[in-house]
Amino acid sequence: MLLDNVLPPTWHNPTNASKYNLVVLGAGPAGITAARQAAALGAKVALIERKFIGGVSLNVGCVPSKAIIRTARLYAEMGAAKILGAQVPADVVVDFQAIMERMRRLRTRLSQADSAQRLSEAGIDVYFGEASFTTPNTVEVAGETLRFRKALVATGARALVQPLPGLDAAGFLTNENVFNLTERPRRLLVMGGGPLGCELAQAFCRFGSHVIIVQNDPMFLPKEERDAAHILSDALARDGVDVRLNTAVVGVRLDGTEKVAELVSAGEKSSVHVDEILVATGRTPNVENLNLEVANVQFNTKNGILVNDFLQTSNRKIYAAGDVCMEHKFTHAAEASAGAAVTNALVFGRRRLSKLQIPWCTYTDPEIAHVGLYVAEARALGIPVTTYTILMHDVDRAVTDGEEDGFVKIHVRQGTDRILGASVVARHAGEMIDGVSLAITSGIGLQALAKVIHTYPTQTAAIKMAADAFDRARRSSLLKFLSRGWLRLQRRIGYGGRR
Repeated sequence: MLLDNVLPPTWHNPTNASKYNLVVLGAGPAGITAARQAAALGAKVALIERKFIGGVSLNVGCVPSKAIIRTARLYAEMGAAKILGAQVPADVVVDFQAIMERMRRLRTRLSQADSAQRLSEAGIDVYFGEASFTTPNTVEVAGETLRFRKALVATGARALVQPLPGLDAAGFLTNENVFNLTERPRRLLVMGGGPLGCELAQAFCRFGSHVIIVQNDPMFLPKEERDAAHILSDALARDGVDVRLNTAVVGVRLDGTEKVAELVSAGEKSSVHVDEILVATGRTPNVENLNLEVANVQFNTKNGILVNDFLQTSNRKIYAAGDVCMEHKFTHAAEASAGAAVTNALVFGRRRLSKLQIPWCTYTDPEIAHVGLYVAEARALGIPVTTYTILMHDVDRAVTDGEEDGFVKIHVRQGTDRILGASVVARHAGEMIDGVSLAITSGIGLQALAKVIHTYPTQTAAIKMAADAFDRARRSSLLKFLSRGWLRLQRRIGYGGRR
């Protein structure tokens, strides 16, 4: 069972050590990474978790969502079989209970890697209970006081639910309980056009729910490039999602067993009747009940714990990592920041948060991935940009796969091959972006990427095609420069001959 790994019913907290080299608050991706790394260095480590080991990512985030997204994609592929020259299967029935059982089975399997028992075997003292600071160098948990030389706060974030008239009374879902469903909602309203909202709106629509997605902004994923968001909006509409942009939910009420959401768009009021409402309007850091003030740690409820570039808080003995202090709330970002924080805290490292090159991906179909600077960000910094764009319908493997929606854009500093950032919209964008992320991190320019031999045919060839476009432009510029010089020389020679 999942609980045997993430919250063992018979678990007994360890006997308190006299003093810990590192006390970690929160056993999500950041906390686990920090505890394991510190223990590997030989440190005496305590890891405290108030709920479930694995945090949001394992229990109510990445793992369960990606499990059901994979099944949703299969249903979409069966419905589109004719596009690939196959017959649409007859009598396709969505077994929602089987979908959710598979998700829970996979979640349990993956929870074994970082179970309480495994962490304990790695030399980590695992405590369950609410943690709070009692002094600038002590933490209390389950009646025990733990003294520390250094501490790391990695308590993560939770669903942000803004006050809305009638919402609490009607009831609603967030990522924290949507994966507990055992019956597919016939009608689902999704509030929010961020990654979670878009991913689950598409998945539930493919399972047969009538899905309405409401977004206050004129486009989904407002931080992404507009053409990327536009492709996603079209994809959701093709799947059958009722897309309502520039629309706000202003109230909710019950009508018998139905939930009625009151909407406003361009001053016009309307209402929709649904069975469930999924709130996916962002996340807020978990900073409450930690007594951070007692520990002299500065924070606010919007941005979380305030850290410097070395992930150090206003208390020099206390660090923070992951969602509780970072703008980019991703599992891989949490793990990377935790590794940097432990290095800085225990071995006098100088690893900077600003130097972490963090890619991200929204796992819709097609996926939208990005790394580095956007064009608007570069221009705001006064950096001239040249962009090389490859459309996926020009990539052979994308054509043969029937996955032609999307593009690859690679942004370089004008006049150089230095890669500033990249956006990828494609079925496998999350896999494709990693190559560009590696190049940026390693200081590899776009000209060098043009020399990399890719297997044929693959969709990642789009990255090389963008690099080849840069190389052709560079060669063309060089050729023009040489040609102009040669022609000027010819004219001088010719003029000299006539004289």
